[in-house]
Amino acid sequence: MANTEKSDNSKPRGRGPSRTSREDWIQTALDTLISDGVDSVKVLTLAEKLECARSSFYWFFKNRTDLLNALLDHWQSTNTKALVDSTKRPADTINHALVQVYGIWVADGSFDTQLDFAIRDWARRSGSVRRALDMSDTARLDALTDMFQRYGYPKSEAETRARITYFTQIGYDALDQRETMETRAARGWDYLYCITGVKPSDEEFEALRNVVWKDEPA
Repeated sequence: MANTEKSDNSKPRGRGPSRTSREDWIQTALDTLISDGVDSVKVLTLAEKLECARSSFYWFFKNRTDLLNALLDHWQSTNTKALVDSTKRPADTINHALVQVYGIWVADGSFDTQLDFAIRDWARRSGSVRRALDMSDTARLDALTDMFQRYGYPKSEAETRARITYFTQIGYDALDQRETMETRAARGWDYLYCITGVKPSDEEFEALRNVVWKDEPA
């Protein structure tokens, strides 16, 4: 009896968009941007990865520039929005507020660090992306400054603590310390104290441990 099952290589490549979605193209482009850089985000390359006809791209995007703009929009609506929103969450103390900010960087996955670095690399070659990055950095710093001000810090001090918070975390991720979560958590009390100037309570430190340790054993 003949085998009537089709292999993966025999999938039909129709002209319509039915085999892919706009989200498929964006996600594949994001993955490529992170792994290989913006120069590798090309229609033919993405079509090969999606195993579809290159023409299907044009059901969802006018051209490559349209796709690249969609990647920037995605980054701003995820990474920047996640960080800004985290600074506005209700918290009884500045240490609790800062723990919630660290949560989006470390624990819940709403901030994609590798995507942020890919955008920064892209910005070195594109003036428009550089401007978008500058605007996002400013929005993030303004949100952190507002957070510190809500807990009584004078504006100039709030701005400085916001910059220390932001630049320290960005630099920390860039250096890729590869330290264990246990080591990171052990330093948490001092991180909170040095950044806020307020000694963390046991409850605040435990909240931070829960964030950075996530599913690791205490």
